[in-house]
Amino acid sequence: MPTEEELFAAVDTLLAGEPALPGPAERSRLREAAGVTQARLAQVLQTTTQTVKNWEAGRSEPRPPRRQAYQRLLEGWAQQFPADAAPADAASTATASAAPAPGDTAPAPTAPAPTAETPSAHPAPDAPPRSRTPHPEKAPHPRKAHRPAHRPTPPPADQRFENGPLAVIDVEDGHVLAYCVGGLVLDVPAKSLPALIDWTLTEARLGQPRLHRNGRDGDPLLVLTPAALERYGLPTALSDEERRAGRLPDGHKAVRQLTRADWKLTRRGLGPWARIYRPAEGAKRHCVQLCIPAWNALDAREWDDRNAPRLPSMHPADLARYLGAYAERVMTPRGTAAVTGLELMTALHPPTRAEKDPVTGAFTRALNEDALTAVHDVVECEVPDEHPLLKGRFARHHLRTPAEMLMEEPYDWCRPLTDDECMRQYLVAIDVNMSFAAAANGLTVGLNGPTHLTGDPPFDPSLPGSWLVDLSHVDLSRVRVDGRPVDGGRLPSPFTPKGERPTGPAWYATPTVAYAVELGFEVAPVEAYVRTRTGRYLDAWYKRLRDAYVTTMADLGVTTGLGGAEFLDAMARSRQSDPVMALLVGAIKATAKGGIGKLRQRNRGQVPYHEPWPALERETWRPDIRAAVLANQRIGLHRKLMKTAAAADLYPVAVGTDAVVYPSPGPTPLDVLPRTPEGKPVPGTFRLGVSPGMVKHQGTRTVLWAEEQFEEQGGVFNIANHIKTDPAAGEGE
Repeated sequence: MPTEEELFAAVDTLLAGEPALPGPAERSRLREAAGVTQARLAQVLQTTTQTVKNWEAGRSEPRPPRRQAYQRLLEGWAQQFPADAAPADAASTATASAAPAPGDTAPAPTAPAPTAETPSAHPAPDAPPRSRTPHPEKAPHPRKAHRPAHRPTPPPADQRFENGPLAVIDVEDGHVLAYCVGGLVLDVPAKSLPALIDWTLTEARLGQPRLHRNGRDGDPLLVLTPAALERYGLPTALSDEERRAGRLPDGHKAVRQLTRADWKLTRRGLGPWARIYRPAEGAKRHCVQLCIPAWNALDAREWDDRNAPRLPSMHPADLARYLGAYAERVMTPRGTAAVTGLELMTALHPPTRAEKDPVTGAFTRALNEDALTAVHDVVECEVPDEHPLLKGRFARHHLRTPAEMLMEEPYDWCRPLTDDECMRQYLVAIDVNMSFAAAANGLTVGLNGPTHLTGDPPFDPSLPGSWLVDLSHVDLSRVRVDGRPVDGGRLPSPFTPKGERPTGPAWYATPTVAYAVELGFEVAPVEAYVRTRTGRYLDAWYKRLRDAYVTTMADLGVTTGLGGAEFLDAMARSRQSDPVMALLVGAIKATAKGGIGKLRQRNRGQVPYHEPWPALERETWRPDIRAAVLANQRIGLHRKLMKTAAAADLYPVAVGTDAVVYPSPGPTPLDVLPRTPEGKPVPGTFRLGVSPGMVKHQGTRTVLWAEEQFEEQGGVFNIANHIKTDPAAGEGE
């Protein structure tokens, strides 16, 4: 028990105030005058170099006990190196640092010592800081970490979400911290999980403005680190049973806490991606999403580097930078990258809008004509084997034929090398950037339910859907490209994923049949299922992902203005330039590919075979749209194969999804891709570059390596996806 004298002494000290730290510029001057590096100072104070940088830039203030130690050190240096004895350049630097930035009316204030009312900012290693001038008519938010006004930036467009779309919640030295985008760190006062949800919705100012005027704002996302899980009574790992269920049991303490506080969980419960909400009040939502990486929310196949995982050891500030950049360029994650890709479609094309009744003046919900607005009847040939529509139609293990099932899939094709090709030393693999997103661009898809056409209907390329037609008569050797013939025997058929020539009638999506007509052949459909309300539904989705991809590649030093050798050099350097942004590139690509796949999400053991599974309840469960995109991707690839063959007598030996392998006299794409006499790519052929639809170098192997692989496997197999593992060529995607 403290004595009365001790208590009075403590009160007197508090009344006198804590000794003020020197300003940021003076801290830097004193350290430099002492000849001490930021790294050495960080080592002495047992913190990070970035933390010291933040102190000297005025982005954050030290907390006890480091504050007292730092104060003592600065006072000692101040006696050794007084300001009036400082070199002229150091003094001028200090003066310049204290001067107002352009547009300021006063010098930047020195950050005050942290108090209960003004929580201090905290270090954000390796994340660029964000500072913002408070609005002159608006006091800073009471729970916001202090941000000095030394370099003002324009205020965010929506003040409701001024701290960004998400925060990574961590615990450091007993303090709960929220790492936000731009290097901002907030103190979190919440002592329980329900209190954390309340704080997020009332004080944190997190969220994302809607992407479409008829859509809804993005709910705030909290990413919980293992330390945060322990702090809020959640396990740092799921048990085997919980992992299989994908959630904590309803009787778990944390779930009961939320229930007692009148918070609700969606059907997926408290799992890796959890939504915690209360019923909306009019247009105002009360919903927070949790992302728990320790429960495998950020699967390495989509969000991480599978060969060298980075997420488990990533600092919370870097994780906030990574997911924050994804949220700002794509959208706030709502689950896996595939789920987010699908949600992005709906966010850009909301199914409904508010419409005012001219008589009553009341607002009602109306449908948007350019969106997917209802769950329509499905077509037997378009659904996967486990669909309820096929119950009793086929035996359990019956393999449906192309005449029974629409088989629009990417290429998986390979052929033996000719003798002439074996004389070339290398096999060079090129890879199409964002091929599925590029295939969605400009594609007309159906927005309503199917119309069944019978009695040998004429083919109409403007009607998206599925056509039963015989394309076995299409012979590529009879086709002339720019007046030149091609060797059809060394090219895959454009009509089957395995590249085999069709043998009879089969179901095809509209882009495939249209390509047969483009090649100059007659088509005679037997029947069709088409959609009469159409639109370019995926255009905005493609543009959003394209811009995200191109912007992130530019962050890595690969810009759209580069071509040829410059582009290849920039791609090689990009792998080491910024690991966090490199992960973001992979996540964007996974979003594009996975979003298309989700249009025909299959039953993965969720319910018994031939019973409805949850995905079938979505308006966006549209296998016909997925088939159209995949058909367009494969046809677009084949069109370039034909152009390349005609222009340079150059033929692929393997095609795997979006990777093409060519025999080459040299080890790079520049040694094999055809060019005009002026040194430019031949129009219509593959072109090196960063934009979606252009190609990059995936890898190089020798012809001898391929022959050894064929001999080891006992025959020819698709080598397209194996070439990228060549260490000498660098790793592909």
